[in-house]
Amino acid sequence: MSGFFNRTEAGKALAKALADRDFHDPVILALPRGGVPVGIELAREMHAPMDLVMVRKVGAPRQPELAVAAVVNGDSPQIAINEAIAAHLGLSHDEIERMARPQLDEIQRRRAKYLKGRTPVAIEGRTAIVVDDGIATGATMRASLKAIRQRAPANLILAVPVAARDALNDIRKDVDEVVCLLEPRELLAIGAHYSEFGQTTDEEVMRLMDEAATFVRKTGRKTE
Repeated sequence: MSGFFNRTEAGKALAKALADRDFHDPVILALPRGGVPVGIELAREMHAPMDLVMVRKVGAPRQPELAVAAVVNGDSPQIAINEAIAAHLGLSHDEIERMARPQLDEIQRRRAKYLKGRTPVAIEGRTAIVVDDGIATGATMRASLKAIRQRAPANLILAVPVAARDALNDIRKDVDEVVCLLEPRELLAIGAHYSEFGQTTDEEVMRLMDEAATFVRKTGRKTE
């Protein structure tokens, strides 16, 4: 396998790779927007609920492209600080927390839009399967996994169609298991491994999350 037609095909291939696994009380956690059409295929296969992991970069002062931290989710926010960059710029944790507040507001706005007020899916004591459409550097994913681990899942699994080998090796220590279909030694762009890699729209995210909500109702699985 050298690539995928689109995110839906990638999700189906990932779901097939996990189909024979007997996961305890699984919940799918997708990174929007591109991780949602991948994650819904796992949710369909497992009849499992799906929730979102919202991540926003906190840019350095006067250098917004330089990530000094990442903030994850808005309901119980977690801030993953790049300590080396923070020390180099002389930024305290209090200063970074203040810088993160606008990103928290944006996360809350987007979560309300995507989920239409639905409550988060509980993950404590469950198998949390974190999904995205691919991993290049791994910075966003590491911040996400750190925040999810603090919510005490019984098992934390990363499932992605494609990821840079070096980035994946760095991430392995943060999870109980990694499932990845393609691990190129060099990954210049995630989209290079897809024939169609257009931007996932907000409307598509909302439609798929509406569908995912039905799995909660059908199975009676709990929310927080």
